Amino acid sequence: MTSNIVTGQFKVALAPLDGYAKGQNGINLGRMSIDKTFTGKLNASSQGEMLSAMTPVQGSAGYVAIEQVIGELEGKKGSFVLQHFGTMDKGQDSLILTVISDSGTDGLEGLAGSMKIRIENGVHYYDFQYTL
Repeated sequence: MTSNIVTGQFKVALAPLDGYAKGQNGINLGRMSIDKTFTGKLNASSQGEMLSAMTPVQGSAGYVAIEQVIGELEGKKGSFVLQHFGTMDKGQDSLILTVISDSGTDGLEGLAGSMKIRIENGVHYYDFQYTL
């Protein structure tokens, strides 16, 4: 199987949602909706949800999220689900975005891969490495 890498831009809108758990002892727990629009070789939109924990220490936090991406990847129509795992340790961040196995549909059935996110001058970019 050949591994491909596509790069493009995306716009993201986050909005607070009511959450079940309430943070205590200086921890702020949050829940947000995610709406994204991807452009480039991934021409798609997504919706999902994020759970986050902010600590009292500036730049230390964590989040997990699930989003379903629907559209076209290099001309192949379908959808897939991305799972996020992000941590920040006093400003040093680590972020993993992985395609959930067997989440690909239609022309994207069998999709596997991972995505990196870059923010440059306020613009969000994705680097998506995948096999299909």
